[in-house]
Amino acid sequence: MSKLVTIYGGSGFVGRYIARRMAQAGWRVRVAVRRPNEAMHVKPYGVVGQVEPVFCNIRDDASVRAVMQGADAVVNCVGTFDRKGKNSFDAVQDKGATRIARIAAEEGVAHLVHLSAIGADATSDSHYARSKAAGEAGILKHFPNAVILRPSVIFGPEDQFFNRFAGMTRFGPVLPVVGADTRFQPVYVDDVAQAAVMGAMGRAAPGIYELGGPEAISFRGLMQQMLQVIRRRRLIANIPFGVAALMAGAMELVQTVTLGLVPPQITRDQVRSLRRDNVVGDGAKGLDALGITPVAVGAVLPDYLWRFRPAGQYAAIKESAKNLRAR
Repeated sequence: MSKLVTIYGGSGFVGRYIARRMAQAGWRVRVAVRRPNEAMHVKPYGVVGQVEPVFCNIRDDASVRAVMQGADAVVNCVGTFDRKGKNSFDAVQDKGATRIARIAAEEGVAHLVHLSAIGADATSDSHYARSKAAGEAGILKHFPNAVILRPSVIFGPEDQFFNRFAGMTRFGPVLPVVGADTRFQPVYVDDVAQAAVMGAMGRAAPGIYELGGPEAISFRGLMQQMLQVIRRRRLIANIPFGVAALMAGAMELVQTVTLGLVPPQITRDQVRSLRRDNVVGDGAKGLDALGITPVAVGAVLPDYLWRFRPAGQYAAIKESAKNLRAR
């Protein structure tokens, strides 16, 4: 019988790529999610019955254990940007991750892979970063041979980074950003998936890996690259951190008053995170340690950002037509 992997959050942005790769490798894939009916897009990744979405609430021991029964490997891709509520930073990224590791050890799972983030730091000003660090500590306490992946900002067709900012360019001549000089090292989603699969199959040494692409670029530089791809001219306006914190506070207040109906475009915690570079640390193990050659941003962005061009899919045709000589 083929081996079984349980992927918590396996229908999300990164999880679906991991699920696809595991299925292609012949594994049975159990995709553990809160809403299985919204995860049916993962089923075609394998033959009939090979990839199955199942219900799981990672805040509950019994639920986590039920979907882990018989698994040879476990991958945790669950994360959140919610500071409060039932699925808060602490509930999901600290206690949830720790729960998965503890139960994996109790169930005798062979391999555990956890998706964290560059910047995870118990002493950080950011609650998000502290919760990520707490989750890592809990995992290593119960499952010391785990593979922990810390990616920088992840890009790909379904990302919420380039797609979000490209969408913003449709509404005016100015593109506002916070921390324009903060550096990122964007990593392609399938490179992260490949690293996770290596960990799940026992082909990666236990430990922490920081995953970044081939280039470390400022936020402003990334936006300039994106604008070039979508054929738009916009003024990139840097919002000072102090002003951004005040704006974020006001947005969070509106969210509270409206009982969550109006989510903030940016939070104070995100502003604090943007004060620090999001790049692979000196001496950290990375994709090179796994034998993975990272894909550059410029090689992928045109494949999915073309829809934000003024002429959309016809942009290349219109540009070529301009070069035709009138007869």
